[in-house]
Amino acid sequence: MNNLVKYLLPLTALGLIACGSQPEQTGHSSSDSDAAYDRETAGGRYALRQDKMPANAPNMDHVQNAIPRYEPYSRRGNRDYNVWGSDYQVWNDVEQYQDEGLASWYGAKFHGYETSNGEIYDMFTMTAAHKHLPLPSFVKVTNTQNGKQVIVRVNDRGPFHGGRIIDLSYAAAYKLDMLDTGTAQVRVELLRFSPNGKPVRLASNSRSVPVAGTPVAYQPRPAAPAAKQSPAISGRHIQLLATRSSDRAKELAAQLSREYGFPARVEQKSEWFRLQMGPIPAHQTQDTLARLIAAGYSQAYFLSQ
Repeated sequence: MNNLVKYLLPLTALGLIACGSQPEQTGHSSSDSDAAYDRETAGGRYALRQDKMPANAPNMDHVQNAIPRYEPYSRRGNRDYNVWGSDYQVWNDVEQYQDEGLASWYGAKFHGYETSNGEIYDMFTMTAAHKHLPLPSFVKVTNTQNGKQVIVRVNDRGPFHGGRIIDLSYAAAYKLDMLDTGTAQVRVELLRFSPNGKPVRLASNSRSVPVAGTPVAYQPRPAAPAAKQSPAISGRHIQLLATRSSDRAKELAAQLSREYGFPARVEQKSEWFRLQMGPIPAHQTQDTLARLIAAGYSQAYFLSQ
């Protein structure tokens, strides 16, 4: 245990602060530097001054990997932010990501407190913190020293200690056999899924030369084509709602386009703004309409062709 404390002390004292925003915050803001300092000092919101293993160090052999799937990004924790005077960009447009570096883990000090996207950190589940990936994301983490692998759900920000690329929960660190050392060399790979549930594969030629502040392989979502769209695209359109608020309609259009992967548009008629999605391929129309209704768009219907 003394050896473990020896390794954990620098993790906490120098900045293992993978943890959530303060309860009154709605995501990261310019005050994150103060919040991070508060979390690392006596008198901060955490009951423990330093991080440590859970009492009686339970066996985690029964804990299963996180199940990767498509999840819309959280409302909280997905804006660019600042910690200790350093600016951090959130990769909301990330398509592909792969990196290798040092992983650390965080435990009892943060257990039961909010993560950056407003969830409650549970060190006995397969989760992680990352400085840039959108929340939530799913990644595969491989301990390159022993070959052990885990799949974790990223729902928090950190680590802000220099040279570390990911902070893992106690359970994930247990599975990777890195509790005693406190850190491990790992490979991190993003697992992405489209709204229809199909995995998005990492292209074999996506690897790029890293530069300062850039991961080994990071490809943003390609920008939408400038103008030309073939009128021959077939499919149906769904109208979701009509509102008098242009801003609300446009905000929902952008959100739905990201979540469902289909174009969304706003059409104005008199003082009403109509939110519509499409074209949607024929084999996906009924499923998409059902998903939209289940998501709260109870008045959604197909537009006549």
